[in-house]
Amino acid sequence: MSFVGLLLRLIEEANGFQVLFYRSFGIALIILIFICIRRRIGPITCLRTLDWNDFWIGVNLSIAFSMYVFAMFNSSVASTLFILSITPFIAAFLGWVFLNERLSIGTLISIAIACLGVVIMIFDGLELERTLGNIFALISGFSFSIAILLARLGRKDDVLGGTFLGGVFCILVGFIACFYGGFGFQISLYDFVLLIFMGSLTIGIGIMLVTWGTPFVPTSEVCLLVLLESVLGSIWPWIFLSEQMTFMEIIGSCLILFSIIIFSLMNKRSR
Repeated sequence: MSFVGLLLRLIEEANGFQVLFYRSFGIALIILIFICIRRRIGPITCLRTLDWNDFWIGVNLSIAFSMYVFAMFNSSVASTLFILSITPFIAAFLGWVFLNERLSIGTLISIAIACLGVVIMIFDGLELERTLGNIFALISGFSFSIAILLARLGRKDDVLGGTFLGGVFCILVGFIACFYGGFGFQISLYDFVLLIFMGSLTIGIGIMLVTWGTPFVPTSEVCLLVLLESVLGSIWPWIFLSEQMTFMEIIGSCLILFSIIIFSLMNKRSR
């Protein structure tokens, strides 16, 4: 999943809505195939098993997917990924508000440090005209967190149904924007192949593997492992496209990294 930022930078002509439209086909298709294999059911049966909880999870994931794309187009890859990495903290806060889950001192300290890191990145973005992209990244992280909360409220074993609907809703959003917004659907073959590859392999299979592996790994380790996406995702554009991080981005990302490590260690100790 860490290659998504690099692949988006390699897009030649397609705009944000065209990217959303074509790459979501790959996401929805791969997730649908995985659901059928994992649950040993056919596609029609799969569609019949979707409920309102899946629907609202899908709505929030479609917002998250959409904001992610436009954050990448309006900010740096590093800022987008590290702002998104505070999703576990937003989810923990929402769990405290709606599920009466207790927040430990370690979690509160982690949230405070992470928020400081995000504030630094946003203020850095003011000077570099990246504010809009950083706000999109925050909205994306918040929407991801709401999807997690809805999955817990619905006592879902996985969020695959909602993820599939999230991809479908993104296709609809992209279609409406391209058709009525006058953007059209014509893109180069290069962009088309890149977007299908991105949706099906880097995102679709990435989500599939995270969903598959999460039940077998402690939450603290999941947070650290998924953090690799932010770290590696910032490295690839630097190596291949010379997209360097600013000094303030480095400071902010280090604070967020540090906060997640504290959060993971405290979570592990509490378990």
